[in-house]
Amino acid sequence: MKRRNNWNKIIFIIGTILFIIGSIDPLEGSIAILIGSGLLTLSTYLSKAINQKKFMSATLMILFGLIFMFYFSSLGGFGGDSNLSWWWSILILPYPIGWLAIVILLIILAIKKQKNSVEN
Repeated sequence: MKRRNNWNKIIFIIGTILFIIGSIDPLEGSIAILIGSGLLTLSTYLSKAINQKKFMSATLMILFGLIFMFYFSSLGGFGGDSNLSWWWSILILPYPIGWLAIVILLIILAIKKQKNSVEN
């Protein structure tokens, strides 16, 4: 049981580091953000945390937004000489919303951990 808990902590730390590195440049680092959020979701799933569904939904939102971002990028983007209307960019919105949700969840986890360490 102790060994599994150590792996869970390692997965969580690697996921957090990848998420932060990807957040430096959210467009170029989008794959790092996706992998980091996936590892964070895996870590919360393995530890059976209360907010594992929130991490899962945020990761799926990031995935959904990134799929459309790459797809529209392959078509030439929006506006200008492109045939795509700017309204299609609404399908990319789940990416920043999911990113923000992961940031908020990580802050909440840090606050809870701080409170637990102060109480003990």
